Amino acid sequence: MAGHSAILLICLGNICRSPLAEAALRAEAARQGLEITVDSAGIGGWHAGEPPDRRARAVARRHGIDISGYRARQVTRADFRRFTHLVAMDHDNLDALAALSPTDTTARISLLLDHVPGRAGQAVADPYYGADDGFDVTWRDVTAGAEGFVRHLLAGG
Repeated sequence: MAGHSAILLICLGNICRSPLAEAALRAEAARQGLEITVDSAGIGGWHAGEPPDRRARAVARRHGIDISGYRARQVTRADFRRFTHLVAMDHDNLDALAALSPTDTTARISLLLDHVPGRAGQAVADPYYGADDGFDVTWRDVTAGAEGFVRHLLAGG
């Protein structure tokens, strides 16, 4: 694989889906011995500086990962050049990235579940307004996405 991959995972507020996706991608890359840069951000800045939602922290902890040190931040124009891949959790995030994208972007933009066979075009479940067990569904989604994305990178993507 040529060059170093740097992946930014994006959802709306950067407190539920994208930090969980960041944790899952970091874990899968480490498991596969793949050295990549991973970060997450939100389209909006409402939660900037805040830790992930307590329910997101709890589901990650149940899977042996501590995300309590993560802090929300908003996507910036510089991210379109700093990262090789911008990976959105849903179509609204994808559309927002397309609108924010500068003409000189070097990043490839995709949906996380585009990298999972049979799930292209699907959104990662947004658990924010639902019951706590929705975070387990989100964890399964981001874990499948992380595994598929690492396979994609290892194949030269």
